[in-house]
Amino acid sequence: MHMVPSFFLPSTPPRRIGLLSTYPPRLCGLATYAHALARQFTCHGHDVSVVAVHESIAASAVDATSLAVLVGGSARSQREVATELNACDVALVQHEFGIFSGPDGADLLDVLDDVTVPVVTTLHTVPRHPSAGQRAVLEALARRSFRLVVMTHAALDRLVDGYDVDRDRVLMIPHGATVATGLHRVGADRPRPGPLVTWGLLGPGKGIEHVIDALALLLGRVDVPTYVVAGVTHPKVLERDGHAYLDALAERAAGHGLGTGVRFDTTYRDVPTLTRFAAAASVVVLPYDARDQVTSGVLVDAIAAGRPVVATAFPHAVELLRTGAGIAVPHEDPAALAGALARCFTEPGLLDAMAAEARRLAPGYAWTSVAERYESVLQEAGIDAELSAT
Repeated sequence: MHMVPSFFLPSTPPRRIGLLSTYPPRLCGLATYAHALARQFTCHGHDVSVVAVHESIAASAVDATSLAVLVGGSARSQREVATELNACDVALVQHEFGIFSGPDGADLLDVLDDVTVPVVTTLHTVPRHPSAGQRAVLEALARRSFRLVVMTHAALDRLVDGYDVDRDRVLMIPHGATVATGLHRVGADRPRPGPLVTWGLLGPGKGIEHVIDALALLLGRVDVPTYVVAGVTHPKVLERDGHAYLDALAERAAGHGLGTGVRFDTTYRDVPTLTRFAAAASVVVLPYDARDQVTSGVLVDAIAAGRPVVATAFPHAVELLRTGAGIAVPHEDPAALAGALARCFTEPGLLDAMAAEARRLAPGYAWTSVAERYESVLQEAGIDAELSAT
């Protein structure tokens, strides 16, 4: 394989990029990420061919934006997808366990066996303790990829130290976000502080119950703004459990006597509206139960909006908040959450300092910057393929 250092590359010419991922209208973080990246590529003059991943033919019928659809368990769709990707200059695969069919998503490997153009794969999850099947699939995916992209240094270290993967093939490109405009005008300490906010698709594991318990501990002791939980039940959770999690949260808040101190908001927000919503918050709270999470799009969105963050100490939060944009606390610990929130609203200057650090970090996560780094990798892959063919 010919390795072309990126600093020798000329300006990026327009390319046809085959993007294999879940995609809107499907509701999931992977789809949102792929859509934002594809839009940025298009703005930069590239031709993006979206190949959407769906669980069934019935689900795929609602997607009119994709040129091809990878349907779980369908050999015919696998062949069609490989043909579509081979018509591109390079294939960009978004990988998450549970998205692709087969044991641990192994059917993706069958697709890539028939792909002849260079493959760049973004890993949205790198398990700390993978099953044998997950390890085998991820290592096989690495062998089939020109480059692997991870979004945090924690993910890079975990991948290189814990898997049989060539370090030279791995690149860190941060998760992108829409940076709020006018961040210099958004102060953390205001005459009437904005709400605490948590947003995203809801379901067990989000840890919102711990924030409600923390607010109960502060009741009558610290003047904390209203806590707004924005989002709807995750589609898979809704199918399995209905709105049981959301209902339980409402009952918990009522049982603590929090009244209007906790509000549930199911309003749909597009990207510009969500960015403004986040920028209006006093603090973004990410109380996730998961201890293994190396990538969080909501965390990056919060920083891009210039907001202070209080989060549980999952790896991405520890990494991103280490310079002072927020506070990381132990998991499933309402007392620790209460202590962090009390500091935010009683310690002079703390919110302003955290917001200032978030604003300093924000430009590095802008989608245009992220797309430019991807373009360098995709161009390198194209040049390598041309050299290999000579």
